[in-house]
Amino acid sequence: MNPVLIIFLVVAFFIFMSSFFTVKQQTSVIIERFGKFLSVRNSGLQLKIPVMDRIAGRVNLKIQQLDVIIETKTRDNVFIKMKVSVQFKVIQEKVYEAFYKLEYPHDQITSYVFDVVRAEVPKLKLDDVFERKDDIAVAVKRELNEAMSTYGYDIINTLVTDIDPDIQVKNAMNRINAADREKTAAEFEAESSRIRIVAKAKAEAESKRLQGQGIADQRREIARGLVESVEVLNQVGINSQEASALIVVTQHYDTLQSIGSDTNSNLILLSNSPQAGSDMLNNMVASFSASNQVGEMMKKNTKKVEKPKPIQPQSGYEDDIQPDVQQ
Repeated sequence: MNPVLIIFLVVAFFIFMSSFFTVKQQTSVIIERFGKFLSVRNSGLQLKIPVMDRIAGRVNLKIQQLDVIIETKTRDNVFIKMKVSVQFKVIQEKVYEAFYKLEYPHDQITSYVFDVVRAEVPKLKLDDVFERKDDIAVAVKRELNEAMSTYGYDIINTLVTDIDPDIQVKNAMNRINAADREKTAAEFEAESSRIRIVAKAKAEAESKRLQGQGIADQRREIARGLVESVEVLNQVGINSQEASALIVVTQHYDTLQSIGSDTNSNLILLSNSPQAGSDMLNNMVASFSASNQVGEMMKKNTKKVEKPKPIQPQSGYEDDIQPDVQQ
C-alpha cells in the first residue's frame, strides 16, 4: 500500500474524530468559528466542524463559593476582620454574558463585597455588628444581585461567617462579660443571704413568741395553783397573808433542794443563810400589813374631800344699777 495513502487516511481519521466532543453535566461549552461566537453546547456528545470550529472555553454551571476577608472599622473605631462567603452560579440562559462580558468574576464579586461591607459596618457599633450580621449579608446579596445579574451570574446566598476583632478588644470584651457575670452572681448571693437572714429572723421571732407564750402559760398555771393552795389553806383557818408567806417559804426551800441535787450547777441564791426563810416571811408579812394600811388611809382621805361651792354674785352691783333705772 502506498505510504502516502496511509498517512492521508490516518490524518483523515484524526480529523474526523476531532469533530466529536463531549460536554460534562452542569457544564456549557462555547463554540467559535474562525474566532467568532457560534453557539453554546450543553452536556452530551456534540459535533463541530474540524479546523473551522473550535472550543473557546468551558463554563461551570455549578454553585461556587468565594470567601472574601475584609478589614474595616466600626462606628466606635474598633478594627475588625470579617469573612463573607458568597455563593453564586452562572445562569444557564446567560452563558454568553458570563463568558464574554466578565473576564474575572471573582475579582468583580470581591470588589462589590468590599464596597458594601465598608459602607455598612462603619454605621454600626461593635456589639451591633455581631447582632446585625444578617442585615449586612442581606445588603451584600442585594448589591451583588443588581450588579452581577447583568453579567449572567446569580447570587444564591451571602453569609457573614466570621467577625474577628483585635485580640485586645476581645480580651476587653471577655473581661466585661466576666465582670458582668460576677456582678450578677454577687447579686444572687446577696439575695440568697438576705433570704436566709430574713428566714432566720422569722424563725427566731416565732421561737421567742412561742417561748413567751409558754412562759405566760407556765405563770398562769403557777398563779392558778397558788390560788388553789390559798383557798385550801383558808379552809383550815389560815388567812391569805399567812398562806402566801407559807407558799413563798416552801418555794424557797424547794429551790435550795433543787440546787443541792445538781452537782454541776453554778447558780447562787441570795441570800442563802439559815435565817433567810424567816426573814423573807417577816418581810412579806410586814409588806402586806403596810400595803393594807396605805389603802385604808387613801379611802379616808377620799371621803373628806368636798365639792367646791358655786360663786354667788355680790349685792353691791344690784344697788348701783337700780337708781339708774328709776331715773
